[in-house]
Amino acid sequence: MTDIHRRCQQRRCIYLHWWKVFPLLRTIKSESEVHFFMFYEQLRLFGTEMADLLRPLSDQIQEVQSFREKNRGSSLFNHLSAVSESIPALGWVAVCQKPGPYVKEMNDAAMFYTNRVLKDYKDTDPRHVEWVRSYLSIWTELQTYIKEHHTTGLIWNKTGPVATPSMFRAPSVGPCPPPPPPPPPGPPPMFMDDSPKPDDTSAQHSALFAQLNQGEAITKGLKHVSDEQKTHKNPNLRSQEGRTHQGSPAKSQNPSSSACAPAKKHSPVLELEGKKWRVEHQEKSHDLVIEETELRQVVYVFSCSNSTLQIKGKVNSIIVDNCKKLGLVFDSVVGIVEVINSRDIQLQVMGKVPTISINKTEGCHVYLSKDSLDCEIVSAKSSEMNVLVPEGEDDYREFPIPEQFKTLWDGSSLVTEPTKIAG
Repeated sequence: MTDIHRRCQQRRCIYLHWWKVFPLLRTIKSESEVHFFMFYEQLRLFGTEMADLLRPLSDQIQEVQSFREKNRGSSLFNHLSAVSESIPALGWVAVCQKPGPYVKEMNDAAMFYTNRVLKDYKDTDPRHVEWVRSYLSIWTELQTYIKEHHTTGLIWNKTGPVATPSMFRAPSVGPCPPPPPPPPPGPPPMFMDDSPKPDDTSAQHSALFAQLNQGEAITKGLKHVSDEQKTHKNPNLRSQEGRTHQGSPAKSQNPSSSACAPAKKHSPVLELEGKKWRVEHQEKSHDLVIEETELRQVVYVFSCSNSTLQIKGKVNSIIVDNCKKLGLVFDSVVGIVEVINSRDIQLQVMGKVPTISINKTEGCHVYLSKDSLDCEIVSAKSSEMNVLVPEGEDDYREFPIPEQFKTLWDGSSLVTEPTKIAG
């Protein structure tokens, strides 16, 4: 009975989480479609004007990312992270040159987390495997479409009128209905049930992109603009536009501008939650120490800057996420030390660690001890990485981790090796 109760609770959590996140994704899809069609009709804009037009889409993307941050304790955190890391790909319409690689980069960011989902569920629950396949197909289909029709960026109308924010308002999808009551103790609804079957996903995406692919035909329904209505041929319109800009500062007092307010500052956290040590939002704190550790405990360091953390004893694993200028000193780890989405990180091993993973990080210095010289260091999408090995009593010798590689075909397979640059 205990196992059945646990499964029901897990599926209920799945159901409620995706009930909340799906309306956000539908809203983002609507905003993205409106921007896509309107760009065909409007004169190209730059700078702050472009940012104003894309703000509704940006706000919805930030809401999805905030939803992930609010549910870090969820059993579906890897699923939410995959969506959160890749959803900015819908902003490809604002990429001036080669939006395809931008979408691919977002897709790769999602795969970092979907690989974790596959690892956790590939032998236990095939629904999660199908979800990963279906979700990633969204971005691969989008890459294919962009490569075929918009390799160098979205096509703008060179003779169209100047766009205004009101022209880009997406149709309202209505308020999100309240979640239904929890499912009965019997077989609860699957979180994949509301989405199309995996076999139909590719066909639906292709149909959507085919509908978008109308080229210049999309402008046939536009109203003809006479010379009297064109700003560059009618001086009176330019003078009216100048008066409009002069009165615009008064609009900055509108309550709607609160969306540009600085993000709320979070309270610093250093606490043990179950088997996980949480170290979050620490700033300019150089005396952080975790002493009472156990072999089963995990240390999660998130959004810390200009701080130093010391971990005594032996723990299972350490994760450093979204940190800047962080110094981490630890004794021993039986699993892995992972650094992701961070900048200017310094790690010092006092005891032993089998693996250190560095992903999407700019600047990481790893100080190894004599007992950890056999440590494996795995890196991806990172730069300015250095490993320092002990030399003598109190000295270290620095070795950079290669960032540039060359690949050759040897007749049967590809051979990749670091590129040595003389200098």
